[in-house]
Amino acid sequence: MDILHLIDRLEELFNESRALPFTHNVVVDEDKMLDIIDQMRITIPEEVKKAQQLLNQSERMLAQAEEKANRTTALAEEKANEMTSEDSLLEEAQKRADKILDQARADAEAQRVEADNYVVETLSNLEDELSRILNQVHNGIRTVQKG
Repeated sequence: MDILHLIDRLEELFNESRALPFTHNVVVDEDKMLDIIDQMRITIPEEVKKAQQLLNQSERMLAQAEEKANRTTALAEEKANEMTSEDSLLEEAQKRADKILDQARADAEAQRVEADNYVVETLSNLEDELSRILNQVHNGIRTVQKG
């Protein structure tokens, strides 16, 4: 079950509760409230698992980018070595190899940065969501305890 749906149910339960006259307190159905809280306890670890899967996925992407950069670098070095055997093409080969290496390094760095940004953004969003959910749960608990 989606954590946001559970939060909506918790808020709905609160809104449907009877207000106590002359106070800011309400009477909440304890069984329903505890049921929703139990479901939240189950759902939040699932959200964390999803975040871990995203992190693992981005780490795989980074590893693939590094592997691609290493293969490109090896190919560039191999090409350079082949070309250096011919004296007349030595200078041209070195220039091409350097260009390929520079491009491979730039591509790998760009992919690393992109993967890091993706991980940071995803984890930041998850942190914000979990913080918001935790605040709502605390508010719900305080409300029930006051009642």
